[in-house]
Amino acid sequence: MLIPSENKFARAVELWREWNSRINVISRKDEDNIFAHHILHSLAIAQYLELYYPSSGTTFLDVGTGGGFPGIPLAMVMPEAKFTLCDSIGKKVRVAQAVADGLGLKNVECVNARVESLPGQWDWIVSRAVTSLENFYPWVKGRFRNSILYLKGGDIETEIAALQKKYHVPSENIRTWDINSWLNDEYFAEKFVIEVGKNYLCTP
Repeated sequence: MLIPSENKFARAVELWREWNSRINVISRKDEDNIFAHHILHSLAIAQYLELYYPSSGTTFLDVGTGGGFPGIPLAMVMPEAKFTLCDSIGKKVRVAQAVADGLGLKNVECVNARVESLPGQWDWIVSRAVTSLENFYPWVKGRFRNSILYLKGGDIETEIAALQKKYHVPSENIRTWDINSWLNDEYFAEKFVIEVGKNYLCTP
């Protein structure tokens, strides 16, 4: 996936700005960076999938979506896929649903619930740094057919080691991908897509 133009997402930025003035889902200090820091960050998952899984599955669960990240930007560039956006905080789900409706996205369903209460399975679980991997994994274990794709920064090696120790996840089931290798921007230094797979991971 080429780095997308900001113009493509102008309406989305406008909607998030409008709703953020009523219900705070993005730091007010970061409102001028919705495209760069939130939309592009979310789209790193789409770029990762294109690199490693060009024929990816069609169902995604976004856990702890907040105002709709990473689910809504992904739904915009993957119209053939179906996205369930889940958050336990009702007012955040309201924002995500309003943005999805404002963009006319028919492939997005927003749900106010804890992920543990949702029935079913999805091809992919996606999320953006809602907690440590060690805490996140048991919420979704057994709920994905392919992998977890987790946006995370900082000391990821320590988190991965804790996950492996507690849940005995083999090293072959974990891959990290440096987002800065795609976006080449200082903001994305030390930000990664972490994949935790159900089975051994494919190679490109």
